[in-house]
Amino acid sequence: QVQLVESGGGLVRPGGSLRLSCAASGIIFSSNVMAWYRQAPGKEREWVASIGTHSLTMYAGSVKGRFTISRENAKNTVYLQMNNVKAEDTAVYYCKASEAANYYWGQGTQVTVSS
Repeated sequence: QVQLVESGGGLVRPGGSLRLSCAASGIIFSSNVMAWYRQAPGKEREWVASIGTHSLTMYAGSVKGRFTISRENAKNTVYLQMNNVKAEDTAVYYCKASEAANYYWGQGTQVTVSS
């Protein structure tokens, strides 16, 4: 059974930092492209960042330079370091694992940016 469990969300002030984690089980983690998505209230889910099997990273324009995605294959975990957060980063953040035609989602973790 595949499980993706996000953690690390919470309330953070504008300009602050937060690190999200996503622990995977039931998949060959090193063979999966890992990604973070987010969904703000009333909006569609949007892609945030991806990291490939050889750690090549890509970012949405809205987070480039502020967020960093990384992976630790030995721990089957992907991270999202969020720096200089803004109010518009408020959303539920989801982890996604993809390999060929198969993909899996986590349940999400809430990030709220507010003073």
